[in-house]
Amino acid sequence: MDLQLFGTAVVTLFVIVDPPGSVPIFLALTRSMDFRARNRAAWQAVWLSFGVIVAFAVAGGQILKYLGISLPAMQAAGGLLLLLVALELLTGKQDDPDSTATSNVALVPLGTPLLAGPGAIVASIVFVRQGSGITDYVAIAAAIVAVHAIILGFLRFSNVIVRVLKQGGIEVLTRISGLLVAAIAVQLIADAIASFVRQYGG
Repeated sequence: MDLQLFGTAVVTLFVIVDPPGSVPIFLALTRSMDFRARNRAAWQAVWLSFGVIVAFAVAGGQILKYLGISLPAMQAAGGLLLLLVALELLTGKQDDPDSTATSNVALVPLGTPLLAGPGAIVASIVFVRQGSGITDYVAIAAAIVAVHAIILGFLRFSNVIVRVLKQGGIEVLTRISGLLVAAIAVQLIADAIASFVRQYGG
């Protein structure tokens, strides 16, 4: 296994996914859950993120080419989805039982596009394209596993934060998370627009 490639892939994916930054958003989206439900949500989010990134690492280029989807288009779509989530967090619609009973926040938006977002997907595709042998692919696979193990550790650790902040602190954290998610969404959309301009502007 190429240890240098492994280290590069781990650092790159860790910076893009940002497990510490995902904790407040995870807490905001799962604040109505008990201890066991929150742990289950953490596992589900990590497994979905892992599956999505592996799928795109293996066949991402072919999938996007077959569907005629450009990377900026996928980035813009992820940004729009996150913007809807941010509006729910800021307006308190996450508190409505009817709004959470019909969807699993561990899958969307936690698993994707927050964890397995456009940045992580593109990075995995690029790493695989640059790989030149079985040792490189093993290093990339090990890096994806390692990063998701780190993510799971951060999300499971969030239960300690819940006990410290209590319900009032989580309320404040929810609104702050809404602002952060909105900023992430706007940045994704802005980057996608800039890519479209470079691609089609001549």
